[in-house]
Amino acid sequence: MESLFSKSVKAGDRTYFIDVKEAKNKSKYLTIAETKPSKEGEKKFTRSSVMVFDNQIEKFRDALNEALNLVKPK
Repeated sequence: MESLFSKSVKAGDRTYFIDVKEAKNKSKYLTIAETKPSKEGEKKFTRSSVMVFDNQIEKFRDALNEALNLVKPK
Protein backbone atom coordinates (compact mmCIF):
# COMPACT_ATOMS: atom_id res chain seq x y z
CA MET A 1 0.00 0.00 0.00
CA GLU A 2 1.25 3.39 -0.97
CA SER A 3 0.82 6.44 1.27
CA LEU A 4 -0.66 9.43 -0.58
CA PHE A 5 -1.16 11.74 2.41
CA SER A 6 -0.11 11.67 6.05
CA LYS A 7 -0.59 14.16 8.86
CA SER A 8 -0.34 13.87 12.63
CA VAL A 9 -2.03 16.08 15.21
CA LYS A 10 -0.74 16.20 18.78
CA ALA A 11 -3.50 16.88 21.34
CA GLY A 12 -2.33 16.62 24.93
CA ASP A 13 -1.26 13.05 25.65
CA ARG A 14 -2.93 11.77 22.49
CA THR A 15 -1.77 11.85 18.90
CA TYR A 16 -4.09 11.51 15.91
CA PHE A 17 -2.87 10.25 12.54
CA ILE A 18 -4.78 10.93 9.34
CA ASP A 19 -3.61 8.98 6.30
CA VAL A 20 -4.80 8.34 2.77
CA LYS A 21 -3.39 5.20 1.21
CA GLU A 22 -3.72 3.33 -2.05
CA ALA A 23 -4.17 -0.44 -2.02
CA LYS A 24 -2.63 -2.80 -4.54
CA ASN A 25 -5.89 -2.79 -6.50
CA LYS A 26 -5.57 1.05 -6.81
CA SER A 27 -8.53 1.78 -4.52
CA LYS A 28 -7.95 4.57 -2.02
CA TYR A 29 -8.90 4.57 1.63
CA LEU A 30 -8.70 6.82 4.66
CA THR A 31 -7.38 5.78 8.04
CA ILE A 32 -7.78 7.77 11.23
CA ALA A 33 -5.78 6.46 14.17
CA GLU A 34 -5.28 7.55 17.75
CA THR A 35 -2.47 6.70 20.12
CA LYS A 36 -2.58 7.33 23.84
CA PRO A 37 -0.55 6.19 26.84
CA SER A 38 -1.55 2.74 28.11
CA LYS A 39 -1.08 3.52 31.80
CA GLU A 40 0.28 6.46 33.67
CA GLY A 41 4.06 6.31 33.97
CA GLU A 42 4.54 3.66 31.29
CA LYS A 43 6.10 4.29 27.90
CA LYS A 44 3.64 1.96 26.16
CA PHE A 45 0.86 3.27 23.97
CA THR A 46 -2.43 1.87 22.77
CA ARG A 47 -3.51 2.49 19.20
CA SER A 48 -6.96 2.33 17.70
CA SER A 49 -7.94 3.12 14.15
CA VAL A 50 -10.81 3.42 11.73
CA MET A 51 -10.61 2.69 8.02
CA VAL A 52 -13.01 4.25 5.52
CA PHE A 53 -12.93 2.88 1.99
CA ASP A 54 -13.44 4.99 -1.12
CA ASN A 55 -16.93 3.63 -1.83
CA GLN A 56 -18.17 4.96 1.56
CA ILE A 57 -16.16 8.18 1.81
CA GLU A 58 -18.97 10.55 0.77
CA LYS A 59 -21.33 9.23 3.46
CA PHE A 60 -18.54 9.44 6.02
CA ARG A 61 -17.63 12.99 4.96
CA ASP A 62 -21.26 14.15 5.15
CA ALA A 63 -21.75 12.71 8.63
CA LEU A 64 -18.43 14.13 9.83
CA ASN A 65 -19.31 17.60 8.48
CA GLU A 66 -22.66 17.48 10.30
CA ALA A 67 -20.91 16.59 13.55
CA LEU A 68 -18.21 19.24 13.09
CA ASN A 69 -20.83 21.93 12.50
CA LEU A 70 -22.28 21.14 15.93
CA VAL A 71 -18.98 21.37 17.82
CA LYS A 72 -17.12 24.15 16.02
CA PRO A 73 -16.57 27.35 18.01
CA LYS A 74 -18.82 30.25 17.15
